[in-house]
Amino acid sequence: MSKNIPVNHSKLLVVVTSLPSLDAAKGLARALVEQNLAACAQLTEGIHSIYRWEGKICEEQEVLLSAKTIEAKWLEILAFIQSAHPYDLPEILAFSPEQHERQYGAWVESEVNSKS
Repeated sequence: MSKNIPVNHSKLLVVVTSLPSLDAAKGLARALVEQNLAACAQLTEGIHSIYRWEGKICEEQEVLLSAKTIEAKWLEILAFIQSAHPYDLPEILAFSPEQHERQYGAWVESEVNSKS
């Protein structure tokens, strides 16, 4: 980040990764919520991925995990997913919604900042 751009630590982030199975996705989602790295995580089954890996075209069925958190948790959630993910090079993307319902954003922030 540029020094001239202020960081909004409470800015809502949606962190996305794909996993090889529903069990793997559930395990990671539960851990993210239990560790207060995400307020919630949603899983979408039936993702069909086509990609090039080590020079070969691959096709796999995957599960998409979408976790809701805040910008202040980005480095923590990134490191956690990297360490817990079964892939050598996991997809880990973060998006900041331009707009969101205010009370939902406040709930996400309170959940990831709670000590329980």
